[in-house]
Parts: sequence; structure tokens; C-alpha cells
Amino acid sequence: MEDGERGADRERVRAHIVEVAAGLLASGGRDAVSTRAVAAAAGTQGPTIYRLFGDKDGLLAAVSEYGFAAYLADKPAPEPSADPIADLRAGWELHLGFGLANPALFMLMYAEPQPGRRSAAAEAGFAILRTRIRNIAAVGRLRMAEDLAVEMVHAAGCGAVLALLAVPAEQRDPRLSDAMFEALVAAISTDRVTTRNVGPGPAANALRAQLPDVTVLTDGERHVLDEWLTRITS
Repeated sequence: MEDGERGADRERVRAHIVEVAAGLLASGGRDAVSTRAVAAAAGTQGPTIYRLFGDKDGLLAAVSEYGFAAYLADKPAPEPSADPIADLRAGWELHLGFGLANPALFMLMYAEPQPGRRSAAAEAGFAILRTRIRNIAAVGRLRMAEDLAVEMVHAAGCGAVLALLAVPAEQRDPRLSDAMFEALVAAISTDRVTTRNVGPGPAANALRAQLPDVTVLTDGERHVLDEWLTRITS
């Protein structure tokens, strides 16, 4: 067998094991994802799992990646609209809907991250969120630094899902999600821009969001201006 064929077989086996493990996670929670149970359900041997994933943590990390990929497949790339706050709300609702529909997977993905790092799939999700926040900045409505706003939205979204998951479905207050989102919007954004002065922070954010399109400046000049604008919004 050629090396390419062996590599393709290895990837097929690996993908099959990850899908099986994700199914066990969904039906029985994390405790159901033992290497023995996964091997039996996947029709393979324990040593195969260790060879492909290293250990159970490696397998769970792969399942987490699989979960992020499934999430991103249902999360279309943001298209700028006339109302970037509405775009942010659409992402918020998708995030909560995914978490409530996939509690065990969500817990693995968001409640048990590897300290100090995010997976490539998680970074892809953050890139979408950053774009949504940048679109708010571009119209002069972001009142704080973009990075801080991204982290706040992420933390609030995860916290909302975890709070709702901690309560039996029939006892969940449907107002919680909307109340948290409205409070979040009030914290990170200004009212709709008018001709009146909106202050240096939102204006600096708006200019910083459009820096990549400013072709009259050199890369070095854009870098310096970006630093100055960041200091204004911090």
C-alpha cells in the first residue's frame, strides 16, 4: 500500500473514532467517553486510539475540534449589514442555541479549555466574532477597545449558556438571554451615531477599524497610528 493510501486510511479511521466519541459524549456525557467504550463502539482496539490521539485527553481535544467545526459549519461568515448590532445578536442567538442543543459538547468546548491556548477551530470562531465587533467599531458605535469587547461578548455568551444549562429546561427564564444581551450592548456600544459629538473613543475605534483600507499610509505609519488609536480606546 502506498504511503498516501495509508495516510488516507489513517485519517478515515481517526475521523470515524472522533464521530463515535462525539456520539457517546452527546448521549452519555464525558464519563461515557472512555477509551474502552470508544474502541468498542468504533470497532477498533484501544492501542489504535492511543496511537492516533496519544491518550484520552488527546481524544477529547479532537472531539472538541469536531464540535467547533460543526458549530462553524452552522455559523455563516458575517456579511456587513446596515445594523451591526443586529448581526451581533444573530451570532449571540446561534451561540446560545448551539449550547442548549449540545450541552455535553458545549461543556467540553467552553468549560474545559486547555489553559493558555485555543484550538484552531476556536480561533476561527473568534475571528467571526472579531469581525462583528469591528463592524460595530467601523460605524462609530464601539465605546471600548475591540479586544476587550470581543472577550466580554465571548464571556457573556458562555456564561449565559452555562447558567441556563444549570437549570432544568422547564424552569429556564426565557428573558435571561435577551436581558444579558441588552446589558452587553449597553456596555460595549453607544447609541446610534448622530451629528452630535460621540467622544474620542468611538471615533478612534471607527478609524482603527478602517485602517487596513487606508492605502495612503505605509505599513509602518499604519502600525504607529494603530498604536495611538489603541491607546485612546484603552
